[in-house]
Amino acid sequence: MKRYKLLTVILCVGLAGFSVLLAYSAEQDKRSPQFREQFVKSFQRLSLNTTIGDAMMLRILVESANAKRGIEVGSATGFGAVNMGIGFERTGGHLYTLEIDPKMVKQCRENLQKVGLEKTVTCIEGDALKTLPKLEGRFDFVFIDAVKRDYLKYFKLIEPKLKPGAVIVADNVIRSARAMEDFLDYMQKSPDYDTVIIRASMEKNDGMSVSYKIK
Repeated sequence: MKRYKLLTVILCVGLAGFSVLLAYSAEQDKRSPQFREQFVKSFQRLSLNTTIGDAMMLRILVESANAKRGIEVGSATGFGAVNMGIGFERTGGHLYTLEIDPKMVKQCRENLQKVGLEKTVTCIEGDALKTLPKLEGRFDFVFIDAVKRDYLKYFKLIEPKLKPGAVIVADNVIRSARAMEDFLDYMQKSPDYDTVIIRASMEKNDGMSVSYKIK
């Protein structure tokens, strides 16, 4: 009887250890570059999502700036957040992505979890005009891709939190230039920023503005 109990204990311990090993292996797999690359390639993007080329540009900007704390205004289903999240994981930083649509928030969080980025990227639900003031601390990277006419409103809430050397990126600045004219005018004329408009992708025949905070 004692031997039977001992064998039962050993078997249970072995199974528990095997389960932990399987869970660890699965976690490692979804963090692997190969898995993530395939996930990005097969991502079911919506029209609201960032293009593939723009998403890669965002990742490169995060990494080249060695950004540590970032804000994304407009998550959609998280394609941009996943790409930037990979960059922030590499820099040891963190991204806060803001989304007003509860369904989009759910999908964004699920996609982040699928690639093991849920600890690197926090998806916050709510109107960015209300959630931005609640973000504490300083930030060195910003990506704005939400309601076009509100770009300057978003930025004015973020600006006091920006560190010198921060990078600010805004999407759809060519096709929606008229809707965000006040934002573009501010960024291009302010002596505190160097700004350029780039096209990293021709998929939507659009572009992004990239600004550097001088002081």
